[in-house]
Amino acid sequence: MHIDTQLSELGTAPEEFGGVVNMPPCRASTILFKNLKDFEAGERGEWPLPTYGRYGNPTQVALEEALAKLCKADHAIVTASGLAAIVAGISSCVSAGDHILVTDAIYGPARRYCDHELKKFGVEVTYYDPTIGGGIASLIQKNTKLVYVESPGSLTFEMQDVPAIAAAAHKAGALVMADCTWATPLFFDAHAHGVDIIMHSATKYIAGHSDLVMGVLACKAQLYKGLLRTVRNLGACPAADNCALALRGLRTLSLRMARHQESGLKVAHWLKARPEVAQVLHPALPGAPGHDLWKRDMTGTPSLFSAWLKPINHASLEKFFDSLHHFGLGYSWGGFESLAIPCKLDKVRTACPTQKDFGPLIRFHIGLENVEDLIGDLEKGFGRL
Repeated sequence: MHIDTQLSELGTAPEEFGGVVNMPPCRASTILFKNLKDFEAGERGEWPLPTYGRYGNPTQVALEEALAKLCKADHAIVTASGLAAIVAGISSCVSAGDHILVTDAIYGPARRYCDHELKKFGVEVTYYDPTIGGGIASLIQKNTKLVYVESPGSLTFEMQDVPAIAAAAHKAGALVMADCTWATPLFFDAHAHGVDIIMHSATKYIAGHSDLVMGVLACKAQLYKGLLRTVRNLGACPAADNCALALRGLRTLSLRMARHQESGLKVAHWLKARPEVAQVLHPALPGAPGHDLWKRDMTGTPSLFSAWLKPINHASLEKFFDSLHHFGLGYSWGGFESLAIPCKLDKVRTACPTQKDFGPLIRFHIGLENVEDLIGDLEKGFGRL
């Protein structure tokens, strides 16, 4: 089926809910068994359905089945947040004394987990230059169990040569886990590029309405039991209402991503021509860093990117942000609303140098508003700056 048809039909079961076409939220803690035989099958782990609310419900199962198919994976597991998915995915792969390689452009909260929790439990973490490609083989140790990639990277949008990294990791017996939130399942086939464990923050484009927090792990069959056990042991279960909202978000994902792509590229090109802007970090722009890898590996682009401004003082930056009307000043992205935030890299980069010659770094998310209104808003901001 075409992806648009899949997004309309996956995760629906009207025959099970009195003809209701939209999967309702099945709120549950206690789940009853019909008889002792079924209960004992659940005790042995042989029952095919959730046995307790923390282990899922019909709404969660429907969402997981839909996401597995979209990710072209055998299984998907949803978690209470994107960070919970990252923690569970990494934790399922390592034990005390193991070593992992992590991109220096990793999502900030995930870096804090690696620096504080993983190291506390005796797991060694090495951050690597995200542009290293196949050269990562020189960093792999005998105890390296996992290579963590994020392409493009957070804040600075470095594209990674995922197939080359995966080839080096697999040759050494290590797994590859990738944060694929930026590209969504629509624009990047992670398994086909060598990724073993796929992570998405469903908070972003999958949900699309800025009203829930959720994570996704997708994998092949051989990794599923280990991932599921870790997720359950961490108690990282999502709410049924959030699962229903995420299913709702899937229905319009393709339409929204087409609009995000169109508007995001238009604003990025406009920013590239502004005299106040030193460099636009958007891998889908011709000539931008990583463009060739983006063109090779991905089939589209969302609307999240950054731009380095030319040097200005903080008072000017404050005038720019405080004059914006259509761009909100807040964390997250992937929703219907446009956002802009200043980014500081001094605490989230250790393996490779950050740009010192430019002024502030601003991350933009281009929402679903009229793109001319958004450009006018930015033009007003630059006028104030």
